[in-house]
Amino acid sequence: MSAKDINKTVKELKELKAMQEELQAEITSLEDIIKAEMLNRGCESLQAGCFKVLYKTVKTTRFDTKAFRATHSELYAQYTKETEYKRFLVA
Repeated sequence: MSAKDINKTVKELKELKAMQEELQAEITSLEDIIKAEMLNRGCESLQAGCFKVLYKTVKTTRFDTKAFRATHSELYAQYTKETEYKRFLVA
């Protein structure tokens, strides 16, 4: 692939990412409108034509690694491992 081809491909990627951000903002806006209406109605489930919309509270329990590290640093170090991955970034 030539430098010109790479430049063209990166430019196309940047344009598509910009479109993705715009679409995500629009999706978030529409979701917020629906959520606000559901909160206004005081419902967690809503039937909209053939669609069912759920907006429910979900509770989960997670392990607090920061607190564990602060109180048991040696034990934390014993059970941690270093991982490696590649990051792709276009700036």
